[in-house]
Amino acid sequence: MYQFFVEPSQIQDKKIIITGSDVNHIKNVLRMKVGEEIAVKSGEDGREYRCGIEAFAQDQVICSLRFIREEGVELPSKIYLFQGLPKADKMELIVQKAVELGVFEVIPVAVKRCVVKLDEKKAAAKVSRWQGIAEAAAKQCKRGIIPVVKMPMTLREAAAYAQEMDVRLIPYELAGDMAHTREIIEGIAPGQSVALFIGPEGGFEESEVETALAAGIEPITLGRRILRTETAGLAVLSWLMYHFE
Repeated sequence: MYQFFVEPSQIQDKKIIITGSDVNHIKNVLRMKVGEEIAVKSGEDGREYRCGIEAFAQDQVICSLRFIREEGVELPSKIYLFQGLPKADKMELIVQKAVELGVFEVIPVAVKRCVVKLDEKKAAAKVSRWQGIAEAAAKQCKRGIIPVVKMPMTLREAAAYAQEMDVRLIPYELAGDMAHTREIIEGIAPGQSVALFIGPEGGFEESEVETALAAGIEPITLGRRILRTETAGLAVLSWLMYHFE
């Protein structure tokens, strides 16, 4: 079943109005007909609104509500991925797969070993692109919300933002053995928010790790092998998904 996101204001009692680029997609790409059923979500409350296509207008698809599914597909905890800015288009892959694995927010972080340097104008364009990828991924995997991609932060800004989270983790090659990491992961209770800090290519500098540790961010290990930046965060997100579900 196809799923689409709308603004909360487009859900009007028993009617749901779809606008924007989805109208062309429904009419001309999917070639859907009146009476066919689709799933609609607001991207905020996690509800799935099952509705039937009632009519097509020039710039709208008018749907009638059939029932609401309250059963959610979201993880019981909000996971925030603080990702050191990688080279080339790796961030697009990271955002897409992180959304599939249940991330709540993606926060790009500019640190010393980041090759990519973004000024305000470039950052806004990149974030808009990444947000579009997050929305497309959320549609594809039938998420109840659209995860937010934030504007890039410095490490100090990111560490301050993470103070709001219950558990804060940073993979670090000198963090100890996997048994300790397993104990930390298994100790995270459903409902606790999790901040995960991942370095760019080359990782965090030692001074940056010290800054993170001083801010109460706990080191964990990813095992005996060194993972690429686009692999590391997804590995931990997979652990967390398995743990919670």
